[in-house]
Amino acid sequence: HAALSRRYVLCEVVSEDPRCRQCIEDRALGLAVRDAIARVHGDYGLACCSISFTGAGGTGGPGAAGSLRVRSPVRVSPAVKYLNAYTGTVLLRCRKDSYRLLCSVLPFVRSLESRGQRYPCFLNTLHVGGTIRSCQKFLIQYNRTQLLRLLQNCTNEEERQCIQKSLLSCSLTEEQSQSGDEEEDDGTE
Repeated sequence: HAALSRRYVLCEVVSEDPRCRQCIEDRALGLAVRDAIARVHGDYGLACCSISFTGAGGTGGPGAAGSLRVRSPVRVSPAVKYLNAYTGTVLLRCRKDSYRLLCSVLPFVRSLESRGQRYPCFLNTLHVGGTIRSCQKFLIQYNRTQLLRLLQNCTNEEERQCIQKSLLSCSLTEEQSQSGDEEEDDGTE
């Protein structure tokens, strides 16, 4: 079913202001993406992505597009499937048939507004996948590559040891994945 197929867009929030990541909220990010869609693709794009963000059957079929123009921030929140403010990692979910439209507007997100403050930033698209798991696998490999670059750029042995000690002090525990979070892979990514 095309209505059930999803795409997950893995992005990172890039900002020179360190306060930006500390203040990222899924609602603010969803609103920034929605505003970019409205600016770039108008009502048509907003309607397509509103259907994507709320899921199939939430507000009716294509004939109900007029009702999708209600600009309620509540509609946008489901698009942000995962947000890690510490690392700036964001996972956006949309329908398979509108992921290109979503990806086309991400470069137009130039700032995030949170708690009355506006932070200049941009969204760097890292990966588009058919499942959350494929995005997780990509993110693990991406982080390994970034870590190797970080270690290679150390200027002295003290910096290298400090980074290695910091990494060794981290402990990860594997959690059971919830069956509702994982979508079936339709074989195309």
